[in-house]
Amino acid sequence: MENGYVNSAIKGGVATIDFYHPSHNSLPGDLLKSLRDIIIHLGDDDEVILIILKSSGDRTFCAGASFTELSSIENVEDGKTFFMGFANVINAIRTCGKIVIGRVQGKAVGGGVGLAAACDYTMSTRYASIRLSELAVGIGPFVIGPAVERKMGLSAFSHMALNPTEWQTAKWGRRKGLFTEVFDTTKQLDTYIEHFTEKLVKMNPHALAELKKVFWANCDDWDNLLEHRASLSGEMVMSSYAKKAIQKFLKA
Repeated sequence: MENGYVNSAIKGGVATIDFYHPSHNSLPGDLLKSLRDIIIHLGDDDEVILIILKSSGDRTFCAGASFTELSSIENVEDGKTFFMGFANVINAIRTCGKIVIGRVQGKAVGGGVGLAAACDYTMSTRYASIRLSELAVGIGPFVIGPAVERKMGLSAFSHMALNPTEWQTAKWGRRKGLFTEVFDTTKQLDTYIEHFTEKLVKMNPHALAELKKVFWANCDDWDNLLEHRASLSGEMVMSSYAKKAIQKFLKA
């Protein structure tokens, strides 16, 4: 529990992935690797028809990348490796072959918004405020940008990217296409997800798999694109501006 976890379970063709970290569900490199590996594994499992991605806790879905790890980066190559964590998870969701349903019970920041955007169908509570904070620490949402732009459009992405300290509401996220439904409570969210998945899991698995391909058409270059973005972020994080901003954030 001190270092967080990524767990998965399969029931009735529905695989649920649950992640947790005590620092507001921020994701260090080891948890991101576990998340990627589990998504790939479940994508290859014939028993699995749908995947639900969720986090534990109440009011925070994911606070993005681990700032503790971010502050310890000492060179550009390590920086690239760090940012490849979210790139690899996004690409695993893209290529796993199974519909991935996002369950966002609370706030999502930076990489957390990227995870929500990468899911094929994402639902939230009204507490799921969203923010892209990267520019405030001298970086920019480069790695998650393609996923956010694909789901919400360039206008919404640029709005958030250039307002890194400004929270957007869950209802705003729904209007822009990030969330398909917004519920008042987590109980209502979970009840509807259960209802939704009970119906969807009975559909033709081959049709679902082909729809997944349709949803992600024209994204075949993302392995290279996100790696390039990770390299760019790795360079940015070594700047004196970013290092000062990250230290200021950690001391706040």
